[in-house]
Amino acid sequence: MIQLKNLERSYKSPAGQFWVLRRVNLEIREGEFITVMGPSGAGKSSLLNVLALLDDGWDGEYWFREQPIHELKRKQRADLAKKNIGMVFQSYHLLDDLTVRENIDLPLSYKDIPNRQRQGMVADTLDRFQIVAKKDLFPSQLSGGQQQLVGVARAVIHRPALLLADEPTGNLHSSQAKEIMELFRELNQQGTTIVQVTHSEANAAFGSRTIEMRDGWMVHDTANPDLHPAEAVKQ
Repeated sequence: MIQLKNLERSYKSPAGQFWVLRRVNLEIREGEFITVMGPSGAGKSSLLNVLALLDDGWDGEYWFREQPIHELKRKQRADLAKKNIGMVFQSYHLLDDLTVRENIDLPLSYKDIPNRQRQGMVADTLDRFQIVAKKDLFPSQLSGGQQQLVGVARAVIHRPALLLADEPTGNLHSSQAKEIMELFRELNQQGTTIVQVTHSEANAAFGSRTIEMRDGWMVHDTANPDLHPAEAVKQ
């Protein structure tokens, strides 16, 4: 599904060039459930933002289902992301001027789905996440945990080919967190490719492959035993 070749991301700072991703070579196959782990500042969220096509400032090659993302214009990338990718943000990123129902409906507006069917999908999703009573509220009227549930609901409603999740259960209590992870596993079994960033060993156990990052480098990959962390960090 995805292939990254020598992908790098850096920012200019007063002290010089600051690297957040270094020579990332990664292949993600259709139907995988990947967990990305590592300490704060390791580059995990930066990698997720690149995969989500939210960040244009990287160098290298990015192939999505054989399409060369690195050769596409920004609008083409955005259109591809809207149709194929769902994203659960650590900081929710709900639209403040839209209600819960409208936020959840947003991804469906990018697809050719009849209005009646969209209304039914939104109603089913509200019921599934037990937030029917919140449907006419705005994000500012919700708790952090409720906002996180809405963010997950919005990301999964259109059954994206690729689901990206940045600490998806960080503000949920343990029973809610387990329900979300079981939902992810169900979606994965139905064909959705998932990449999650988490510090939770319990969440990681739902995945089938784990990648560890440190200082912008991929230093461990359970699917690639030939990756040598010490050599990678020294390069």
